[in-house]
Amino acid sequence: MIAMVDCNSFYASCEQVFRPDLRGRPVAVLSNNDGCIIAKNKEAKALTHIPYRDPLFKIKGLLAQNDVTLFSSNYTLYGDMSDRVMNVLRDFSPAVEVYSIDESFVDLSGITHVNLEAYGHKIKDTVVRRTGVPVGVGIAPTKVLAKLANRISKKIARFNYVFVMDTEERRIECLKWAQTKDVWGLGKKHVERLANVGVFTAYDFTQLPLAWVRKEMTVIGERLWRELNGESCIPFDTLPRKKKAIGTAKSFGKKLDNLPQIEEACAYYISEVSEVLRFQKCCCTQLRIYLTTNYHSTNDVQHADKTIVTLSVPTNDTFILIVEAKKALKRIYKPGFKYKKVGVDLLGLIPEEQVQGNLFMPEATGDKRLIKAFDAINNRYGKSTVSAGLSGTTKSNKEWELIKEERSPRYTTQWNSLLEIGE
Repeated sequence: MIAMVDCNSFYASCEQVFRPDLRGRPVAVLSNNDGCIIAKNKEAKALTHIPYRDPLFKIKGLLAQNDVTLFSSNYTLYGDMSDRVMNVLRDFSPAVEVYSIDESFVDLSGITHVNLEAYGHKIKDTVVRRTGVPVGVGIAPTKVLAKLANRISKKIARFNYVFVMDTEERRIECLKWAQTKDVWGLGKKHVERLANVGVFTAYDFTQLPLAWVRKEMTVIGERLWRELNGESCIPFDTLPRKKKAIGTAKSFGKKLDNLPQIEEACAYYISEVSEVLRFQKCCCTQLRIYLTTNYHSTNDVQHADKTIVTLSVPTNDTFILIVEAKKALKRIYKPGFKYKKVGVDLLGLIPEEQVQGNLFMPEATGDKRLIKAFDAINNRYGKSTVSAGLSGTTKSNKEWELIKEERSPRYTTQWNSLLEIGE
């Protein structure tokens, strides 16, 4: 059997862990730059008249009227809380596949002679007790069925966030309850294709001839069909997935038409992502830069462009990458436009130890002693204590940083942000 453990309203739940005064009250988390709502707790979801993706400035009055507490995205906190949840799950099984920041598959095949429903409640209660984050637990013979069981655990109140699909009768009942759009892996196009042939439930899908599924939906559809019929064919992957790229794209606090200012912003973002690259002990082989105007504006002339630079030697050196990014920006920048966003992607990631030098361009490798000292100073005295000249001063950097007016402290990763409890 396989358990799918999914954190409930994860971002909002992380915030509530450190704000117990908000329990039972509507909480929402904003996107980067405090643009729009991307996550809600169940109390906020109940306010169905408040949209998800509308710009914050349009609905701020509505949120205030409904006493919704807003938080800026705090991904450092969410990432650390996710790690804590996953570590708790490893106490219940040696095989845990981290599927996303708030979801994991837990292999229970070695758990015998136990009541699985009681075991699911034990998992749920232990996670809440150790981390404060509520979870739902779905247990079933396959991954796809476990995802469905997890959904049922949350949608049907009497199951109290734990549901075990341990009989054929329960499997059939659940398949008849679930719509095709509820099935993990069935995308919008497949759902529409199935509707055209009169298939609307997961059970209807399992009754289709396998030959038709294989022909019309390829191997992906066949795999889902087999999983829903109780045949496990999606293997466990407990190893961390190798990242193929790392990047960031942020909107400016104001529109920019000045190339030197855009270069400063780009250099600042390069500094951020290259630091992450060094932390992961990787180098990139390519650099992608893109620049765009505000496509939501009806008053501005629109323009967007991108370019990819192949590096002569793979690197994670901030200074080398900034020089290459500056060259790339000059190729795609056009005067006369008001730009809203610049994006930076580091592509083709490889481990540091696999980097080959270039005999004809030794300067392309950079000075490792310099970048090591650079990181050491910033780690000791704080971010941007020293920085590349092109990325601007600390004061100007504030223009490029994300808008995060409602961000909570990083309670679990910074000493000066530790939660203080008054007398």
